[in-house]
Amino acid sequence: MNSHFDDSDVKILKQQIVYQGHFQIEQWKVQFRLFNGGWSQPRLREVFERGEAVGVLLFDANSDQLVLIEQFRVGIVNKAKNPWLMEIVAGVIKKDESLEQVARRETQEESGLEITNLFPIYQYWVSPGGSSERMYLFCGQIDAKLARGIHGVAEEGEDIRLHVLSLKSAFDLLNSGKINNSSTIIALQWLQLNEQIVRAAFLKSE
Repeated sequence: MNSHFDDSDVKILKQQIVYQGHFQIEQWKVQFRLFNGGWSQPRLREVFERGEAVGVLLFDANSDQLVLIEQFRVGIVNKAKNPWLMEIVAGVIKKDESLEQVARRETQEESGLEITNLFPIYQYWVSPGGSSERMYLFCGQIDAKLARGIHGVAEEGEDIRLHVLSLKSAFDLLNSGKINNSSTIIALQWLQLNEQIVRAAFLKSE
């Protein structure tokens, strides 16, 4: 059950940018309403201003195959033996772009494929304890037979390899813990629960 609080129960006492690079970090001084009715002491918090993003699980309902991408992730270099992750297509929303435009652009850039239908999954906060990032997830209908080659935007340093997997193979990777990033886990678990619904929607639209 959601709290009865809203944004009027937060006081922003100070807000400043403390780092500006590829991403932005802000420092906030805030007070927030306590469950007992009072107010917290002023607290300093750093917020990673990541922006909003769209993620797309690429699904071929005709062949029961998924297309996942594999790419290098610097954030886990010192944390994981293999810093190349199997993921869904995803990218940041640019100014004045709709969610569907982002989904189609990122799918083309990262896989070379075209989406013929788009089914909404969820939107969720990625790590709200310290980041503003929100992810909008979709399932996109594609033709897996066309999935080949290396993709990505060269000037962004992207080097992306495609993987075409049966649903069973993808779910086996998920259940064995070999897929271990949040957007891909959430999207695949959603598909496990809604496979028949999304398949029917995609095949009906053809």
